[in-house]
Amino acid sequence: MSTVLHLGAGEHPLTFCYQVNGSCPRTVHPLGIRLAIYLACAAGIIITVLGNLFVVFTVSYFKALHTPTNFLLLSLALADMLLGLLVLPLSTIRSVESCWFFGDFLCRLHTYLDTLFCLVSIFHLCFISIDRHCAICEPLLYPSKFTVRVALRYILAGWGMPAAYTAFFVYTDVVERGLSRWLEEMPCVGSCQLLFNKFWGWLNFPVFFFPCLVMISLYVKIFVVAARQAQQISAFNKSLAGAAKHERKAAKTLGIAVSMYLLCWLPFTVDTLVDSLLNFITPPLVFDIFIWLAYFNSACNPIIYVFSYRWFRKALKLILSQEIFSPRTPTIDLYRE
Repeated sequence: MSTVLHLGAGEHPLTFCYQVNGSCPRTVHPLGIRLAIYLACAAGIIITVLGNLFVVFTVSYFKALHTPTNFLLLSLALADMLLGLLVLPLSTIRSVESCWFFGDFLCRLHTYLDTLFCLVSIFHLCFISIDRHCAICEPLLYPSKFTVRVALRYILAGWGMPAAYTAFFVYTDVVERGLSRWLEEMPCVGSCQLLFNKFWGWLNFPVFFFPCLVMISLYVKIFVVAARQAQQISAFNKSLAGAAKHERKAAKTLGIAVSMYLLCWLPFTVDTLVDSLLNFITPPLVFDIFIWLAYFNSACNPIIYVFSYRWFRKALKLILSQEIFSPRTPTIDLYRE
């Protein structure tokens, strides 16, 4: 598949992905390093898929968890699970081999799914922030204002808008025809970087930061209001204090999830913008590290839930103890102490 160009005595051979003009140069790692990277990526994929599959199954199976917030969590976990199943295996091969060997059709499909699932994640985190804002700041109106039907509308929008937006850039030539001066960078043969051009670098920045700005603003207000409520409620009604504490804990957990999302995605997003200004000077290895740091976020949420949600740990215990096969299990109240 690849070809080697010998440069002369004492020089390292230059390897390319294909035996054609304009082929991408290929970085060949020693076998031991390649195997180590493959094993590390495989472990990350397994954690991502199984962790999010568990979230999807748990929320679907236990009737006590059929709430608007949890349906949003289920949809978010589904996007992360599909990223692990459909995107990360090919991304692993591309990163290790430093070439794309799967043709243009799979390149476009891979780019589409990669961008889709990542945008779905940020949209869902933004919608979950709105849900938590309503629950904390408008507790009396929340049960009637944020129903399961409203959550399903958010889920539909959270998948539909990213799907249409990504398809426009990946599967139409409107951008290429209308913005040719921004798309001067012609990828070499053996590359699959359809969207990493100057225009995409500029467009990606607000698409990422506007939802993040909304989330940060909402969570700042949530924690200010929650702190004030804690002082007022604890002095009058212990039962209300318990309910308010539950909502605050849920908001705190989801705030951690949002913070982890920002931490994982900020380096990649800033790099795509800065790189477009500096004519793409980021070394391939650094760029791959930023991409995989962003991918790592998809494995984080189930881990956060395990350490934060008592109902999540109870569900895990039921599954591991095989009590899941009991006909009474789906109706168990996981929220009960």
